[in-house]
Amino acid sequence: MSAFFTFLAQGPVLVLFLLIGIGMAFGHLKVRSVSLGAAAVLFAAIALSAWAQMYEVEIRVPHELGIFGLAIFTFAIGIYSGPNFFSTLKSAGGPILAMVFALVCGAGIAYVFGYYVFDLSTAEFMGVYAGATTNTPTLAAVGKASGDLANATVGYSIAYLYGVIGMLGFTLLALRLASGDKDKPGAIINRTIRIEIDSEPVLEEYYELVEGRVTFSRMRRGEQGPIVRPGMFDKIYPGDLLTVVGPQADIDLITQKLGHDSSLSLISDRRWLDFRRITVSDPTIAGRRIGQLNLNERFGASISRVRRGDVDMVANSRLVLQQGDRVRVVAPTGQMKEVTKFFGDSSRGLTDLNPIALGLGMALGILIGEMPILTPSGAKFSIGSAAGTLLVGLIFGRIGRIGKLVTALPYTTCMVLSEFGLLIFLAEAGTKAGAQIANAFIGGVWWKMAILGFLITTGVGLILFITMRVLFNMGGTRLAGAIGGTQTQPAVLAFVNNRTNSDPRVALGYAMVYPAAMVLKILIGQVVGGL
Repeated sequence: MSAFFTFLAQGPVLVLFLLIGIGMAFGHLKVRSVSLGAAAVLFAAIALSAWAQMYEVEIRVPHELGIFGLAIFTFAIGIYSGPNFFSTLKSAGGPILAMVFALVCGAGIAYVFGYYVFDLSTAEFMGVYAGATTNTPTLAAVGKASGDLANATVGYSIAYLYGVIGMLGFTLLALRLASGDKDKPGAIINRTIRIEIDSEPVLEEYYELVEGRVTFSRMRRGEQGPIVRPGMFDKIYPGDLLTVVGPQADIDLITQKLGHDSSLSLISDRRWLDFRRITVSDPTIAGRRIGQLNLNERFGASISRVRRGDVDMVANSRLVLQQGDRVRVVAPTGQMKEVTKFFGDSSRGLTDLNPIALGLGMALGILIGEMPILTPSGAKFSIGSAAGTLLVGLIFGRIGRIGKLVTALPYTTCMVLSEFGLLIFLAEAGTKAGAQIANAFIGGVWWKMAILGFLITTGVGLILFITMRVLFNMGGTRLAGAIGGTQTQPAVLAFVNNRTNSDPRVALGYAMVYPAAMVLKILIGQVVGGL
């Protein structure tokens, strides 16, 4: 085996792809409907490197590859989450405070039990804290502040594995409650309503009633008239037929106010108005709000809904389109060919890499992440390239376009980049942790560190779970993402994405707390590590 491990040690790229392949083969196996997904790559890498260390052979995926993979992953997550992230910030203050409370309590557990119960040095118990919260920059901060990186690394290595596994358990607990989530997006449906009220209201009143969550795609005056696209200031009269698109709860409310379901469907009559799913592939369209396209003036057309990935969204004038979106367009039958040409409707829109935005965004994010920040004590730290690229990705995804430069990436491209970057990072992190774990158990205090790591991870997880659920009534799906973000652990996010088919609420929960959690852990490492 020594010769085999020596051969692998000489080919880090070979090791990387071997771990990805073998890890994902195990990751797809299910036990009682539970599979590890990408997290299996991390555990495969830990096992391989620890096994090789027994033969005094060090197998490592280069650190620079790990940084590259993690930065790609966080940038893609930011791009994907950006359009919705900033709208959630209004309600994010409470959950972020809950995250701060949980991590500070974790540091308190480390200090009290590590110092007074287990008689560990500051470097040792804060190294355990870094491992229990699976944050390598915190380990670096502890090592620098304490001047004892070696013992801090031992504590980190002992606690790291349960830091991942323990938080996976809390995400499973959160997902068990996900069936009752109140923040689950309602299915987008369409319904034709027969108008019964005789007050002759304008449609804008009912658009505002549901806060713009619906669109009015078709209208017919009487039984035999032509089908037209209604405007917001059109009046409606008894006997009119009106097609509404949106969440079922909102459509039920509008139906109750206006009349009742019609047995006739305006959608099935395509003599005057046709509809079609069209892929947005023209880069001049991407990054623009629907209201900026002037579809009514150009073609007499409108967009009733937008599909991004597997999620349908009601179209409104403020929604920013991305390449790869599939828009459902309602237009006069004779104009449909021109409308299709306008959007492009090419499969390249699904997979365009947009290398300019990718390169500039990644470079800017890494620069921000590595920029030194001065603390009140005079020490310096940086938030890391992962947090920097996440922040830039969120901004790029939100703005969509700067002049002629499209800043967003197609949904499909984001998913591919995020998964590939994550697998690279997990392979690197696993080989590094595995080699350290093999040495860590040689010391006589490893069992104290293991118990302390268990207490910290469990304590942080419990506090986070209880406060998010009880105080802020956070849905289980979003909470699972927030747990991964608080832990700053991509393996946890990958596990949850695998369980939820990449529900967008998971990425929102992750991105909501990740940057603050990263900075807070580093500060805790600096402050407590220097005691």
